[in-house]
Amino acid sequence: MSTLRIIPAAILCASALAILAACSTTTSGGAVGTDRKQLLLVSSQQLDQMAAQSYAKLKAEAAAQGTLNQDAALLQRVRTIAGRLEPQTRVFRPDAPGWQWEVNVIASDQINAFCMPGGKIMVYSGLVRRLNLSDDELAVVIGHEISHALREHSREQVSQAMAAHAAIDIGAALLGLGEGSSAVANTGYQALIATRFSRTDENEADRMGLELMARAGYDPRAGVTLWRKMMTANSGGAPAPFLSSHPTDASRVQTIESLLPVVMPLYAAAARPR
Repeated sequence: MSTLRIIPAAILCASALAILAACSTTTSGGAVGTDRKQLLLVSSQQLDQMAAQSYAKLKAEAAAQGTLNQDAALLQRVRTIAGRLEPQTRVFRPDAPGWQWEVNVIASDQINAFCMPGGKIMVYSGLVRRLNLSDDELAVVIGHEISHALREHSREQVSQAMAAHAAIDIGAALLGLGEGSSAVANTGYQALIATRFSRTDENEADRMGLELMARAGYDPRAGVTLWRKMMTANSGGAPAPFLSSHPTDASRVQTIESLLPVVMPLYAAAARPR
């Protein structure tokens, strides 16, 4: 009986050491001070390749449906803003300006935008039109999404899930529990623990995105007006904050307001082309 317990315990210790060794940070802190250690068990190359394939598939499907880049003026507007933000990424990652950046727009009523690992950006027209976004407000959104890619939050989320599931399976074996108990633990992790990590990711992207857009010459005060518009759009339909994977819109406004003294000088110093 003692031998059966020693072997799983050794595996558990080895797993813990491997997890500790995988903790690092993907970005410099910048003016907003984002330099948290991250768990990174998979390579960025793997995620970048998967993202490129997924992005190509999404574009092909949108093109087949006649929804890809149908509004030339909106596409140019989005690409201009992203083009000014991309060089500023060097503040957080020296390698990022050299990524294979790509920016496209899908005609859809969805209020949505994202940046996949490696710099693959997609903006949905509903985001701009339904919220009547200014260039400054759109820069807040795109800067936020770019920051997710800079911090490799997708890579971190995958790594966290891998580590959690491995620990749950080992723990179940140590305690002599069946597969059903392990499945329940996995469900609990996804429903509660993982949402905390996602809130952390969102907060980091808010902070970094605000610095990116300020350095690019966009007014960071637009972050306040953007999220007030989001609050109006989400009125009556937002999930309970403690179960949401995103901070409440009100808390985001507070975060942005607290950062304005840090980022407004960056905005003032930026040479904004007219």
